[in-house]
Amino acid sequence: MNTIGTLFRLTTFGESHGPGVGGVIDGFPAGIEIDMDFIQHELDRRKPGQSALTTPRKESDKVEILSGVYEGFSTGCPIGFLVRNENQHSADYDNLRDLFRPSHADFTYYSKYGIRDHRGGGRSSARETISRVVAGAFAKLALRKLGISITAYTQQVGHIQLEKPYQQLDFQEIERNAVRCADAETAEKMAALIQEVKSEGDTIGGVIACVIKGCPIGLGEPAFGKLHAMLGGAMLSINAAKGFEYGKGFAGVTERGSQQNDIFVSDSNGQHITTRTNNSGGIQGGISNGQDIYFRVAFKPVATILKDQQTVDKNGNPVLFKARGRHDACVLPRAVPIVEAMAASTILDCYLLNECKKI
Repeated sequence: MNTIGTLFRLTTFGESHGPGVGGVIDGFPAGIEIDMDFIQHELDRRKPGQSALTTPRKESDKVEILSGVYEGFSTGCPIGFLVRNENQHSADYDNLRDLFRPSHADFTYYSKYGIRDHRGGGRSSARETISRVVAGAFAKLALRKLGISITAYTQQVGHIQLEKPYQQLDFQEIERNAVRCADAETAEKMAALIQEVKSEGDTIGGVIACVIKGCPIGLGEPAFGKLHAMLGGAMLSINAAKGFEYGKGFAGVTERGSQQNDIFVSDSNGQHITTRTNNSGGIQGGISNGQDIYFRVAFKPVATILKDQQTVDKNGNPVLFKARGRHDACVLPRAVPIVEAMAASTILDCYLLNECKKI
């Protein structure tokens, strides 16, 4: 499928080395003021060539809105948009035309469809995420009116991990460094590691953390459509994503229920119920409980490495090859806005679905 969402839906199209990448957003509420500078800024956070840590491919990634916006406001009609590709170097991939790159989608795409676009990975390229960032930017503009904010940051690169809980971090620091880490000292160590790995022609993975504040109680469904499942599905649809956990996550399996349960308390007037702790990550029974929603997404090392590798061609013959071209040594700095975008789209979709529950 090339469509995600139920009421707030995004359909994407385009390939890495085709004319462009775009999408159609359906179900976006009418009357929302559209800040085009904000939308372009979100794309600029994702675009290649933004620092020495990212791929040197140079793309302006300027978005063209084709429909659904009139005189600066959403009309409620489908929003069509396009970002044109400008800096493809397709010849860099000529030696890969008939090969299956290790840990890439080459083999599975060819096996499924009998044909594949070898240039930059075609449809399997992370360039498809441009459309997600545009849709996420629109979703953020709607969520802003509801007082909902979404912030992601790089929490771990390789063995270097930011240990502080998000409550102790200065989120303003995220956009002050190329790694998009919320701690300056840790960011320097992460950047040095990425540069080291890059100089070796290799790649490295890590973890992105995300915090959603201001989410109302009631988003998500009790059985199918649980909020954490919706978020997890959205995150795991991102290229190179390998794992998802929310709240205490996997670390909580070593504790007992008496240690991990979030005890309910009320304010002095007895009118507002909250919890002393938030080990649940803002979601209980698949439904938001009004606390901060926080989760983590693990990303693998980029599969394209600039080293000799053994593989086979489409006829099964062994081949030794070395990838050429421009590639990220670590996806995390550019994946931060993608995680935010997918979270924003998911939360807006769940909010609209929840509104349908009331008469």
